[in-house]
Amino acid sequence: MNKNIIISGVGGQGILTVAAIIDLAALNLGLKVKQAEVHGMSQRGGAVESHLRISTGEIFSDLIPRGKADLILSLEPMESLRYLPYLSPEGIIVTATEPYLNIENYPAQEVLLETIAATANHLLVNAASVAKEAGSIKSYNVVMLGAAAPYLEIAPEELERAIEIFFSRKGKEMVELNINAFRLGRANALNEQK
Repeated sequence: MNKNIIISGVGGQGILTVAAIIDLAALNLGLKVKQAEVHGMSQRGGAVESHLRISTGEIFSDLIPRGKADLILSLEPMESLRYLPYLSPEGIIVTATEPYLNIENYPAQEVLLETIAATANHLLVNAASVAKEAGSIKSYNVVMLGAAAPYLEIAPEELERAIEIFFSRKGKEMVELNINAFRLGRANALNEQK
């Protein structure tokens, strides 16, 4: 296995939580992991990206070269386009459709989604709607993890185990909420693939 993943969005969306859960699942499987993250100018609202590399073999750099990302998992549509040069020709963008409107002259949502659809293999996810169905809008990031799960080459059971470990300190109810969000996000992705 050799997976290069860029997770992107804006501060406060839970990008680093998603990266930590994937890291944990990969480490539990005995895989090698390297991660690098870049935070924007502000904690909330600034661009955040995480380069995540997973392999059965040695990994020499934590940064993903341009054209080598297998997956861009974006919690914000404009941020998915920012990392398009990193996507390999065989790669996929899995992005939330809801924009995070924090700048003037933010592009129209339709234009963003049309650009994503025209430029890459993609999966568009209405993450807010699925998160509400799961029981909390705060599970938005875990919904997106579920939507990306079919492209990670990590069994869903392993990702659920990592979710359980990660959220266990917050109680059983929080674990169950996030596993439900993961499952709904994954089901949404599998349904879209048909």
